Amino acid sequence: MESVQDIDGIDEPLVDAVTVVTPAPHAPVPYAFARDNGLLVESVDADRAVVAMREGARALALLDLRSALGRELSVNRVSAGEFEKLLAQAYAMDGAAAAVAGDMGIANDGLDPLALGLPTAEDLLDSADDAPAIRLINGLIAESLRQGVSDIHIEPYETALVVRMRVDGVLTEKLRMPPHVAPVLVSRIKVMARLDIAERRVPQDGRISLSLGGKLVDVRVSTLPNRAGERVVMRLLDKENAGIDLAGLGLDAKAEDTLRRAIAEPNGIVLVTGPTGSGKTTTLYAALRGLNDGARNILTVEDPVEYAVDGVGQTQVNSKVGLTFAAGLRAILRQDPDVVMVGEIRDRETADIAVQASLTGHLVLSTVHTNDAAGAITRMRDMGVEPFLLASTLRAVIAQRLVRRLCPHCREERVLDAGMAEVLGMKAGRMVHAAKGCAECGQTGYQGRVGVFEALRVDDAIRQMIHDNADEAAIARHAFADSPTLAKAVRRMVKEGTTSPEEAARIMRRDG
Repeated sequence: MESVQDIDGIDEPLVDAVTVVTPAPHAPVPYAFARDNGLLVESVDADRAVVAMREGARALALLDLRSALGRELSVNRVSAGEFEKLLAQAYAMDGAAAAVAGDMGIANDGLDPLALGLPTAEDLLDSADDAPAIRLINGLIAESLRQGVSDIHIEPYETALVVRMRVDGVLTEKLRMPPHVAPVLVSRIKVMARLDIAERRVPQDGRISLSLGGKLVDVRVSTLPNRAGERVVMRLLDKENAGIDLAGLGLDAKAEDTLRRAIAEPNGIVLVTGPTGSGKTTTLYAALRGLNDGARNILTVEDPVEYAVDGVGQTQVNSKVGLTFAAGLRAILRQDPDVVMVGEIRDRETADIAVQASLTGHLVLSTVHTNDAAGAITRMRDMGVEPFLLASTLRAVIAQRLVRRLCPHCREERVLDAGMAEVLGMKAGRMVHAAKGCAECGQTGYQGRVGVFEALRVDDAIRQMIHDNADEAAIARHAFADSPTLAKAVRRMVKEGTTSPEEAARIMRRDG
């Protein structure tokens, strides 16, 4: 760290100097100044301020900053990427949404015209002068990204407008506002998502592309008519997640080896199974990333396209014009693909085309909704796929769940009681870790989520069992004789202190 105490000797002319507004207590300098000049105030004490300075930033701006703060500066030079992360964290409007919501509840005048106003800022955080409705939406999204929220629910009722957020799979109420705010807020969101603000009788879907301190984020917007107005759910899709690879999924060694071997095959079907919100799409994108080497033609048909991936041709389902999964899959097979990814196999027609595609030399990746890996085989047979065709085309099935990870700062040991031990199939009286709650995890006791996986590799024995129409239990017994099931995998996480017995029990009950 270098001390900048003699910056008066800088030779640069002062013509382009930026005037720094007197800082507010919670924000030492405006966001626009910090972003444009590459200077971020990290801390301020009685006689000195610590400043992060982006590589390549103009040293002249330090003069303005020192003048505004009235203190000597200590400068820490950081890379451009690190500076963007620090900038997003520092200006994520912690608490701003609640403050704006309070203002909207008090000030009833002039709210209606705000719904038609467009945001004037290119960057989500650069919103100091925007209207209250826009600032509220920006604050909600910015706080959600900072806190790792996956979905924002805006729910109008006769007595209030409730905003709930889903963090680590759990919904929590964050705001409660007067009901008259709902039409303003919903209309503003629909304008941002390019939806028809005059149409309130039918569901609509759209998306918003935002920049948060240089970080690109897609927000998927869904509206649904409600008795008291329109419900809105916004799903936040961090584009950085599209860059995750197989090693970053958290698969155990055997499951990762099974998946890598399956996608290395020149043809066949690889299925990922699990309930909604279990991370299936992330696993498929990780597999595509491993295959996307420029030597293959990779095409997808999805509903919707969640992440844009360079080098991959992505098509979105549009039932209004007849572009279903089956129609899209049939069309992309005429585009000379090597690898095909289908968002979901949900009917016989799609299943039949996927099987035929694999028989004609294509590698097909897709998802199905079943409780475990062996259940996917039964599901495909139930959809009408002939057993001999399924036996010759299926390469592997990955089943997965997401469980909340215990906060490492506050988790505490406790004795496993008899009732929970029976549910988990563990020995009562052993020491396990449980959630407590602290400032680091927002008093929830959990921080983030971790994947739980089981991998079924279709070897010669299982291929014969599928051909002979063997039942699901028999297939599972052979497939997991020497590899962990979902239940065993999550039980191991409890023993290691990664998750709590309550989280494990939720997964094991679902498995039945």
